[in-house]
Amino acid sequence: MELAKPQVDIGLSTNDLEPMLAFWQGEAGVPFDHLLKIRRGQDQHRHHLMGSVLKINHHAEPLPDAPPSGYRELIIARPGLQAPRPLADPDGNRVVLAPPGWMGVNQIGVRLAVRDLAAHRAFYADALGLAEEPADAGRAAFRAGESLLILEESPDAVADAGFQGKGWRYITFQVFKVDAEHARILERGGREAVAPVTLGKTARISMVRDPDGNWIEISQRASIVGVLD
Repeated sequence: MELAKPQVDIGLSTNDLEPMLAFWQGEAGVPFDHLLKIRRGQDQHRHHLMGSVLKINHHAEPLPDAPPSGYRELIIARPGLQAPRPLADPDGNRVVLAPPGWMGVNQIGVRLAVRDLAAHRAFYADALGLAEEPADAGRAAFRAGESLLILEESPDAVADAGFQGKGWRYITFQVFKVDAEHARILERGGREAVAPVTLGKTARISMVRDPDGNWIEISQRASIVGVLD
């Protein structure tokens, strides 16, 4: 995958906006960037994460009581810390503020629980084309620019991750040509969730799913690449 920016974004969904914003902007220290109107009843509050974007999607209608996705934890490298500091936001989403270099994370890392490590290793290496890095037994790590995806085999990992529900729900890769990248991922064994579609003048996106059904957004964003055709 040819990345248009060397960082991965991550998105969560919530019905409880004010406490979530207070936590992420206050205790977690993640600066607010801007508000993006997604559709009627859904606003996306975008926050800076050293080049990555934390996307807090606020839904006016109650979200279904769905099982969590495989995305288990966000790691944020924070200079000046001497030891990792685990936290949880008001919805229970886990985040760790950690010294740079902890678990190989120098910018952000996403910990992902998977049922079959070998199947996910093949998907992230072959279908997504990410570079694998050394990791402890029972884990695999893949570098996406400055960001790190840490896969951990777990018997309680989700079998078919849903997109609707509270909590961590998807990650985003920014690319130059979403149609070409989407087709390449499908050719190499990825599953289609949403075919490429243009969202006004903002972005052209698609969605694919990993072997456990976790959702991955492929995005060609106008503010990054300049064109959507």
